[in-house]
Amino acid sequence: MGTSVIQGLLIGATLIVAIGAQNAFVLRQGLRREHGWLVAGICAFCDLTLVAAGVAGLAPLIASSATGLQLARWGGTGWLVWQAAVAFRRAVRPRSLEVGESTNGLPAAGAWSVIAATLAVTLLNPHVYLDTVVMLGIIGGQQSSPVGFVVGASLASLFWFFGLVGLAHWLSPRLRNPRWWQGIDTAVGATMLLVAWQLATHTL
Repeated sequence: MGTSVIQGLLIGATLIVAIGAQNAFVLRQGLRREHGWLVAGICAFCDLTLVAAGVAGLAPLIASSATGLQLARWGGTGWLVWQAAVAFRRAVRPRSLEVGESTNGLPAAGAWSVIAATLAVTLLNPHVYLDTVVMLGIIGGQQSSPVGFVVGASLASLFWFFGLVGLAHWLSPRLRNPRWWQGIDTAVGATMLLVAWQLATHTL
């Protein structure tokens, strides 16, 4: 189970650290101290639910078919290699995560409006379903412990989102530095390739 937890932690982490609207939103709420912990909890819970749904739905199908196992194996490998290429391309042309720290004199948003905005920025992106339900479901379904994989991926979300909120003021100036993202994306790409190699050679 320990190996599956580590695999889930690594793959989950590589997916959520990329520059995107969700990370910018979470960091902004942390900087403004507007329900930041609530936002982090919602984002982490959504990831847990989607990954668990994918693994629970796809794992039995993969295990019951030799053809399905091969398709899942090489489909997952190809997806990981593609994601690594995307990360390396970002590293060549690094960007920064720009987040407004000021509320511009506006009153703080209420909890319900923040909840609605968090769900929108998390669930209205179609790529989230491909990444979590489909691809993480496929990879998690091939683990010796699918439950351990879900636990690892969920821990990655918890650490990242709560870290963004808790360390918002320390992280904000650094995440504006493209050099930081260059290092992050290089590490993400390397991790993706490592996991792709493990998946292709049945060492998971």
